[in-house]
Amino acid sequence: MSRILVLDDEENIRFFFTEALRKEGYEVRTVGRAERALELFTSEDFDVAVVDLKLPDSDGMEVMRTFRKTRPEIPVIIITAHGTRQIAHQALREGAYDYFTKPFDLEEMRVVIRRAAEKATLVREVERLRQEMAAERREPEPDLIGESTGMEEVRQTVATVAESDVTCLILGESGTGKELAAELIHRRSRRQDGPFVKLNCAAIPDTLIESEMFGYEKGAFTGAHERTIGKFEQADGGTLFLDEIGDMAQLAQTKLLRVIETGEFHRVGGAGSVRVDLRLIAATNRDLQDAIIQGGFREDLYYRINVVSLRMPPLREHPEDIPILARALLKRFNEKFDKAIFGIDEQVMERFLGYHWPGNVRELQNVLQRAVVLERGELIGLEAMPESFRQAAGPESVGIDLLDGESLTLALKRLTGRYERALIRDALKKSGGNKTQAAKLLKISRVNLHQKINQLELETNGD
Repeated sequence: MSRILVLDDEENIRFFFTEALRKEGYEVRTVGRAERALELFTSEDFDVAVVDLKLPDSDGMEVMRTFRKTRPEIPVIIITAHGTRQIAHQALREGAYDYFTKPFDLEEMRVVIRRAAEKATLVREVERLRQEMAAERREPEPDLIGESTGMEEVRQTVATVAESDVTCLILGESGTGKELAAELIHRRSRRQDGPFVKLNCAAIPDTLIESEMFGYEKGAFTGAHERTIGKFEQADGGTLFLDEIGDMAQLAQTKLLRVIETGEFHRVGGAGSVRVDLRLIAATNRDLQDAIIQGGFREDLYYRINVVSLRMPPLREHPEDIPILARALLKRFNEKFDKAIFGIDEQVMERFLGYHWPGNVRELQNVLQRAVVLERGELIGLEAMPESFRQAAGPESVGIDLLDGESLTLALKRLTGRYERALIRDALKKSGGNKTQAAKLLKISRVNLHQKINQLELETNGD
């Protein structure tokens, strides 16, 4: 049963609509004042609203505009006298569904209201189907896999950051899952129904980064045959993820800073400003503070994007999560390649635990994907591993064992420390003791290197 709201200050008009529409099977609510009509319109569900243009406490046009802003899907029909048809036509231009003139033609009124109610029903049905289709298309929410303290801290930070709209900077080496963290923040925020748009700043040439971000007008440059919308406009209502922002060109940094400060930008070749409503998340594997000192990154932009920061730990810092990650990835690739591999050989897992993983989770993912494709048995063995893993020393030659009373987690941390010491010593040796160069070889920041040297109690000579 469709519900109709009638707003008219004349009691006989309200009575007319009540009697006529109830006979047609509608549920009718009639009111004589605009204030009461607005209360009902926002608190109850209606299919059609009928509004008189002349009201003692308000203007019918203003009431219609308010209704349209509040519930644009509900048709609004205007009641007008013969002398106000010009205003009625204006109401049509502003979105009114139709209008009646006094005195009413009963059959005309029935037809118009029936069509308006049918339209409201159709709009609701289309919206319901749209939401169902969107839910079917929506991929299951990815998750941060791992039970280590480091990964639990990441999950807690993601949950906290998702609650607000602040700009966030995600830090971490390549392959640690920065994009995944950004997507999770978006999916758990109030913008989850909006778009999640990604732009890899390192993959776009300096000459094109501005047009990629802001779009361009037709004829702005050679080859600009039509207006093109940039990533900022594509992300309107959602989240824009700027990956590898540390590699962004200086000129683009300046323009990005201006957009963050003003909330407006111009398309390349455009005269008018464009305003969008979005949340900005940036990520980098570079030490931005070092880049600021070297003159490669703007300090004012750094503080704009680093309102809240999130650090993704490298895999070597939480090796206890490697078996959990490996099992999850194995399940994923079994489904992808229609395989039935039920596990990973113990020798392979031992090598996984003893490996440094410079490519982090992404490298583990690539190794396992390759193994699933190549493995012909039911267990991933060394034969399916890359050459570097097959030639790696086994546990008996590196002393992998449990000390008395030691848990697996503590053993993994102890062994990881051993490998980190060896790698840091090797980098310092290759760099002649220069910590800045050693940090570059290890692909970590100089500050991080100093912290690890102190944590591991390494002795070094000079800088």
